[in-house]
Amino acid sequence: MIFNFSYSQIYEVGFTIGKSNFIGDVGNTTFINPEYNAYGGVIKWNRSPRHAFRFSFLKTKLEANDLDSSDPRRIERGYKFKTPLSELSFGMEFNFFDYDLHDYDILFTPYLYTGIIYSNFNEQLLINNIISDSSKKISTLGIPIVIGLKQRILYNFILSFEAGARYTFTDKIDGNSYNSNGIIYNFGNINNNDWYMFLNLNLTYTFGKKPCYCNID
Repeated sequence: MIFNFSYSQIYEVGFTIGKSNFIGDVGNTTFINPEYNAYGGVIKWNRSPRHAFRFSFLKTKLEANDLDSSDPRRIERGYKFKTPLSELSFGMEFNFFDYDLHDYDILFTPYLYTGIIYSNFNEQLLINNIISDSSKKISTLGIPIVIGLKQRILYNFILSFEAGARYTFTDKIDGNSYNSNGIIYNFGNINNNDWYMFLNLNLTYTFGKKPCYCNID
């Protein structure tokens, strides 16, 4: 007699709110410096107590000003920019501890999340020594690097707090390295791509069938 345990398809759906900040060739270089509101939604499929597939959508504003920097060269230069940003993210969440949503003795676990992101933002152009928003939408891919802690509250709700960095595959969010009529304009470090950060609070509702124990002769 063989007992075969099959995990159920347990889902989570909810919303996220938080703050964001930008790290690049303009403005402050402090990595964790939440400044601008962010909001969105999240969906998860908990494939096992140790991992879940996750899809999320986030909207925020990225803004930076050289006058907020501690670098005298940036302060003297005085560049600034701002752009709306939308992000789609898909990847896998890894729990440090077993987190079976049907075991109500399990209350919390730290976790890591990574995968791939698709970010959309306005192109920035350096014109007459001023960075201007062209309102033209451009996009990039990137990698999310997120660490968090989630806690079960009430019966079917999970509250989580997370800090995350997004490494992008572009150096153009702040207007560096843009192409105009075949000429590439640079004013920053061309060897470092742009980053942006999030501090988020997520609230999700869980639903799905309980796991089944299958008795196979």
